Amino acid sequence: MFESAEIGHSIDKETYDKEVAELREALLEAQYELKQQARFPVIVLINGIEGAGKGETVKLLNEWMDPRLIQVESFLRPSDEELSRPPQWRFWRRLPPKGRIAIFFGNWYSQMLHARVNGDIKSARLDAAISAAERFERMLCDEGALIFKFWFHLSKKQLKERLKALENDPQRSWQLSPLDWKQSEVYDRFVRYGERVLRRTSRDYAPWYIVEGADERYRSLTVGRTILEGLQAALKHKVRPQLQPHTAPLVASLDNRGLIDSLDLGQTLDKDEYRDQLAKEQARLATLMRDKLFRQHSLVAVFEGNDAAGKGGAIRRITDALDPRQYHIVPIAAPTEEERAQPYLWRFWRHMPGRRQFTIFDRSWYGRVLVERVEGFCPPADWLRAYGEINDFEEQLTEFGIVVVKFWLAIDKETQFHRFKTREEVPFKRYKITDEDWRNRDKWDQYVDAVGDMVDRTSTEIAPWTLIEANDKRFARVKVLRTINDALEAAYKKDK
Repeated sequence: MFESAEIGHSIDKETYDKEVAELREALLEAQYELKQQARFPVIVLINGIEGAGKGETVKLLNEWMDPRLIQVESFLRPSDEELSRPPQWRFWRRLPPKGRIAIFFGNWYSQMLHARVNGDIKSARLDAAISAAERFERMLCDEGALIFKFWFHLSKKQLKERLKALENDPQRSWQLSPLDWKQSEVYDRFVRYGERVLRRTSRDYAPWYIVEGADERYRSLTVGRTILEGLQAALKHKVRPQLQPHTAPLVASLDNRGLIDSLDLGQTLDKDEYRDQLAKEQARLATLMRDKLFRQHSLVAVFEGNDAAGKGGAIRRITDALDPRQYHIVPIAAPTEEERAQPYLWRFWRHMPGRRQFTIFDRSWYGRVLVERVEGFCPPADWLRAYGEINDFEEQLTEFGIVVVKFWLAIDKETQFHRFKTREEVPFKRYKITDEDWRNRDKWDQYVDAVGDMVDRTSTEIAPWTLIEANDKRFARVKVLRTINDALEAAYKKDK
């Protein structure tokens, strides 16, 4: 795989100077067109052998283009804030918006490679990391991102010659670092595992480009031309290519009986029983949140449901049991312009809690397979692939120790109508009802189908859905609290 990058390519200075002048002009034009169109972001991943010119090349790219439109990110040792969240969080929060370019040093490939070379992880763990990276990049590209992946290469002989030359040059010996010497010691292992990573993650939507790093002029022009040609090709496609998804229903029912129809919505609690059970479950939650075992976890509660199903009331009964410093509520509405400039899941990743924290989502990432699907806000290809992306997302959360509980609060059509009319008649509740709520009733059956598909596709062992019979608010609130408490106790039990 690396044979062509060990030949010894070189470019004379005259040719280089001529090509650089043309290349710089073309790169700037493409960069400004990217900004103007603002249709997709560009992500450049920098990997490879230490001493192969990675830093020097990135410095040149900043000189050749407008550095104000380029963000260079270096992922060194994670901060305490990053360590308290899933590993992918640190990358998600630094993704560039549409119209911008980001260059990532020390990215997800660097971390998995160094961990395997140093013996911190085994090959099975490396393969799992490779698969996760492949899914992540697939999702980014499906969202429109343009990804360039560069591996800067030196042969073992070239690396030793470079280290020796720098060591003997008093004016440049300061450029040597312990990492350079370490690279020489583990070169064979690094290249072997590097080839494994490249082989399994070079795809048509995000291929690897191997760049020989011995000659600085050759490597600089190679990287510059690659970015230019890829960027120009992407800019020519004014309309994002649309995939052709499966058109058959996800869930085929011969008797037209949906999942929500099977719920017993007549379950109730009288006031006295409600008062007793509510106090019991609230006390239980407060105790569980103070347990020392919660230090190894965090908690995410997702609330979805029919309009007027009582999500707000259920959330208030949770927060009544807790100190306000223990939780954070994230209400999800239509995405802002900032959020539209990022991949769909970005707006949720940035709210993920650190250890010992609790985040409540009032509406969530499931909007893509509910509202956006039913209302036609995104094409079928987007919401169909969202099921798999959401499952990957939640798997990353639970693997890190985040307890994920997901609620669908269900009411029947008659109960919703009664609550809508009540809201219109009570002044302090009037703000809760909008014309859009009434319009959504016309698509009741479509939402029922969407909920059935959502639960069947995303209710997993690690993050199951809990369907809440919410015609009776008292019954619903107690069941929500009990479900959260049971989930925390189950997580603690696994720790012991």
